[in-house]
Amino acid sequence: MCADKRIIKKIQTPIISETIQNLKIGDKIELYGTIFTGRDAALPKLVESIKNGEKLFDTEGAVVMHTAMSPAGISPTTSNKEEIEESLPFLSRMGVRMHIGKGALSPETVESLDKYGSIFVVTPPAAALLTSRLISSEVVAFPEEGMEAIHRLNVCGIPGIVASAHGESVY
Repeated sequence: MCADKRIIKKIQTPIISETIQNLKIGDKIELYGTIFTGRDAALPKLVESIKNGEKLFDTEGAVVMHTAMSPAGISPTTSNKEEIEESLPFLSRMGVRMHIGKGALSPETVESLDKYGSIFVVTPPAAALLTSRLISSEVVAFPEEGMEAIHRLNVCGIPGIVASAHGESVY
């Protein structure tokens, strides 16, 4: 019989800076609490709204998952799409501590995450698994974007692996 050597760090939102400081590349996590969704259509709008002084939700200690909320559930989209990746430095500067998605980020983005005390976590693109960890969902911004609107999700144990932290990346 194999010994179970998995250590999974359980993280509650909102995330404090100390939590981020204690995570390193390769750490396995489970996320509990409130996270927000955003992808190609909504993230550029969110950045512009914040720049215009609108506070659509509290970004301090927030987590943003790069996904839509469809009838089939949630599953990450590629985070290095221009519309998504360009939003990461600004949102990190505004207090978002964790971005969840999939794919490699540019070295410049990894550096900016470090500068603003944020990290990037990859999660499996397995809608059935991720959706089973979803407790509730509500639209908080840009309802005109349909399933790509910004949603507030209450989650219980969204899995992930730290892919970029403290200026380093697994990619």
